[in-house]
Amino acid sequence: MPATTLAVQDDISTQRHESWPIDLEAAPRPTTEAVQTSDNIDVDGILNETGWAAATPITQFVQSQPDPGYPATEPTLVKILYDEDNLYIGAVCYDSEIENRTVTTLEYGLPPSTRDMDVFAVTLDPFLDRRNSFIWLVNPYGAYRDGQTFNDSRQADYAFRAPVSIKTAIIDSAWTVEMAIPWTTLRFNPSRDGQRWGMNLLRRVRRKNEDSYWAPVDRRDPVHRMSKAGYLVGLRGMRPGRNLLVKPFMLGTSVSGMEGVTAETEGIDWGGDLKLGLTPGLTLDATFRTDFSQVEVDQERVNLTRFPLFFEEKRDFFVENSGSFVLGDVSERNYRQGSSPGDFTLFHSRRIGLEGGVPIPIFGGGRISGRAGAFEIGALNMQTEAVDSAAAENFSVLRLRRNIGASDIGVMFLNRESTGRFDLGDFNRTFAVDANLVFLENLIVNSYLARTDDPDLGGNRTAARVQVSWRDRIWDASGFVKHVGDAFNPEMGYVRRGAVRHAYATLGAHPRPAWPLVQEINPYWEVHYVSDLENVLQTRTATLGFGVTFLDGSSLNLTYENNFERLEDPFVVYGFDIPVGDYKANTASASYSSNQARPLSAYLSVSGGDYWSGSRLSLSGRFLKLPTTSSAAHA
Repeated sequence: MPATTLAVQDDISTQRHESWPIDLEAAPRPTTEAVQTSDNIDVDGILNETGWAAATPITQFVQSQPDPGYPATEPTLVKILYDEDNLYIGAVCYDSEIENRTVTTLEYGLPPSTRDMDVFAVTLDPFLDRRNSFIWLVNPYGAYRDGQTFNDSRQADYAFRAPVSIKTAIIDSAWTVEMAIPWTTLRFNPSRDGQRWGMNLLRRVRRKNEDSYWAPVDRRDPVHRMSKAGYLVGLRGMRPGRNLLVKPFMLGTSVSGMEGVTAETEGIDWGGDLKLGLTPGLTLDATFRTDFSQVEVDQERVNLTRFPLFFEEKRDFFVENSGSFVLGDVSERNYRQGSSPGDFTLFHSRRIGLEGGVPIPIFGGGRISGRAGAFEIGALNMQTEAVDSAAAENFSVLRLRRNIGASDIGVMFLNRESTGRFDLGDFNRTFAVDANLVFLENLIVNSYLARTDDPDLGGNRTAARVQVSWRDRIWDASGFVKHVGDAFNPEMGYVRRGAVRHAYATLGAHPRPAWPLVQEINPYWEVHYVSDLENVLQTRTATLGFGVTFLDGSSLNLTYENNFERLEDPFVVYGFDIPVGDYKANTASASYSSNQARPLSAYLSVSGGDYWSGSRLSLSGRFLKLPTTSSAAHA
């Protein structure tokens, strides 16, 4: 066994005494030091440069599951170096059964959930605001996912792409990670002598369903819960540079054919994007004749409701620092809240350059986003071109948010205005204020008040919401009331359902009983009550649910729903007309996801019951065979 392995295991063995398990939430936040190096670090996945020997070792990883508060069963050694160009992170993930490592993909851009594979992750909070972070998650074969998180895990944007070099390697008893993160990728304040950043590290051993962290957190908290992160110190003399990036494009077209059959056509399209760091915290993004041809297409989805579907933004220009523009039905991780940005959000950037799913040419525009002191700032202006189906329009957004500890308050202004010669005076504006307040760590109050201004609409133009949520180690409770006026029309946003009053309540528990094979159970109840503005019931949904998470990571979920829908306008689903009327429905569902670390795993789901005037039965499933693991598979 390598000497380094013995050193790490001996260090952990000295921790095993009567104080275990530790209190994950009361444990002090750890601190480590980055060491400056003059060595030339070759990022190849092998930590063999002499500089790594001088770095401070991080070895204290504590489980969040399956045995919360106990030391990790598989040692992890992490070291951090830096020079004038990069921050270097090296990790040795020891594994007593390295041949049984779990990897489900070899592709760049890991799936939204990395719970089904072995992973090493790092989060960095360079401004130490305890709210926002950069995150990288890496599997043993070097496939990784990067992103940004905002507002202490309320929003996570994994469409973010940043220059970084990451390599991994498989050795006899471990897999290793070597990362070089350029200073130009990160945002920090270089005027501070002796940087102090927030940081946390995660190691996941999937076959054991084991997650362990450097800064201990409960299993309901992710690695990017920066309010509970540790500290990275010792960084001095770095310079972020101007962070200048220019991306031009040119597209030439020439089409010809037989004379009299196909006319010859030629054309050249060109443009580009520019990114410039204005200050350590603020970034300017500019675009001219924007080209989105490289953007991933939307996944096809089946809509079984009478409301429009919500599709997330994937265009690079709008992705970075997108959390600076969020106002609406925010989601709190691990809180069951009954709504999300897919129900109500005041700024949905897909409204720019897209009309009914059809691309609209963007002439150009710019965006400033980031932080200035205690304020988070988002400012955007975009101009589209006129086409047959739409007039030229200008889009403007201004978002200011003030952080107060773990809480924040903010304002937002949006303007969509026609700029065509014959369309002047055609505009749509939205004004809003919001507050997200945290009390006693576990109590959260989310609220907003918004109003739209549109020359073509009269009536109630306001929308408002107040939600109170509580989540501790056992109990989960939440409730909100929301009002959306009949003339509330934010043309730069997304509102799933207008002209309603919506009340919601839920109560659940998350006990961890000492039952064989069981990690946690989750019985819960929730109800939605939606009426029109005359208080006439439109929708009522009551749900009873029961979930079980097993020690091996598999899960079972059971639900029963009692629904009522009043349909005042007919609609068509799958070619069938659903007439006006009152509809009652009882439905049930069951789903099971097996241990994803096994060579063959499965997800199975069955649901059925009443569906409008008929019935519905839905069966779905998928089987996953893990890729063959070999030391050369990631070369």
